[in-house]
Amino acid sequence: MLTLLRNGRVFDPLDRGRVDVLLCGGKVVAVRDSIPGPAGLDVDIVDASDHILTPGFVDLHVHVTGGGGEGGPATRVPEIQLSAVTTAGVTTVVGLLGTDDVTRHPETLLAKILGLRAEGLSAFMMCGSYQFPPATITGSVRKDIALIGPVIGVGEVALSDHRSSQPTFDEFTRLVAEARAGGLLGGKAGLVQIHMGGGSRGMDYIFRMARETELPLGQVLPTHVSRSEELFRQALSLVSAGGNIDITASGTRKQKGVDSSQVLSVFMARELPLQRLTMSSDANGSIPRFDPEGSFTGLDVAGMDTLQDEFRRLITAEGFPVTDVLGLFTSNPAARIGMKDRKGCLTEGADADLIMFRDDWKIDRVYTQGRLMVDQGKPVVRGTFETAGAEY
Repeated sequence: MLTLLRNGRVFDPLDRGRVDVLLCGGKVVAVRDSIPGPAGLDVDIVDASDHILTPGFVDLHVHVTGGGGEGGPATRVPEIQLSAVTTAGVTTVVGLLGTDDVTRHPETLLAKILGLRAEGLSAFMMCGSYQFPPATITGSVRKDIALIGPVIGVGEVALSDHRSSQPTFDEFTRLVAEARAGGLLGGKAGLVQIHMGGGSRGMDYIFRMARETELPLGQVLPTHVSRSEELFRQALSLVSAGGNIDITASGTRKQKGVDSSQVLSVFMARELPLQRLTMSSDANGSIPRFDPEGSFTGLDVAGMDTLQDEFRRLITAEGFPVTDVLGLFTSNPAARIGMKDRKGCLTEGADADLIMFRDDWKIDRVYTQGRLMVDQGKPVVRGTFETAGAEY
């Protein structure tokens, strides 16, 4: 089946104007001012003249097997369902573990990733968790990344957080070296995703790594870096030194620390490259609350929809140009995982992952690898164990 999207306004993230986009075999096969319907072939022709077309979102940080557990077994978040991902506009997802590598394991995460792939999603994973030594499938971070197809890196490794295992600097740099070697051997990014807590040491290990080793700053990606003013100041220094950072979307939820609109404003004022900034959801993970003594007091669960809510808010409420905002959700995260020519773009030969927005920037349709997953904002393809008619 071929799908021809006619006369849509395309952002990639550059403004491509109104063009036709032809999808076939899970790929974008043509982007032209005008594409005639292929004669004699079964073609689904879609009038996109009142829609905006963008690449699908690439979410680097999703707890697909559920996060949480910091308040005991009853606080373990359930596994995510397919339609919760697709209705949020996410067409590529990277799954990872968090605090809990006791009741959750990389083998379970791999099974979930393979399941999401079977259901039609582009899904990848990180080995490891908050803890040292990292939880792996083969017994080696290097081997996991090099030999297991969906494994593209390690994370989220916790630094400056009371829930981490307080690794030494040598342990940390050895992990980054392992990930880099595994990535080189496997033809992958070998990314090290770092959970940044609110501790006083901040990013000390990362800056020290840059000073004392040969490991490139681009091998690591600290996330949650807007959780406080001080941490964000360090993050800006990291970007100035050539590193990349990730901020966690809050959507419509009130956020502590530095709001994403402030982050963008500072980047623009200082003329820092937006290509070094990504946005992720931390979806399906817990948002635990602790008192000043460190005792657990309760938790919330991060929703999958925070990413699309943040994207829409930055454009419609905060007034940032689409061409500045879109890359944070598409091309930039695709580059972090070594897939910049395959994901996060609508160029010929790229995967046919895209979102059709209405003119109010609400999601209408979502395609993953050319397959229609969402129509009129509702899922048309559901996961194996989803109840028909359920809303997300």
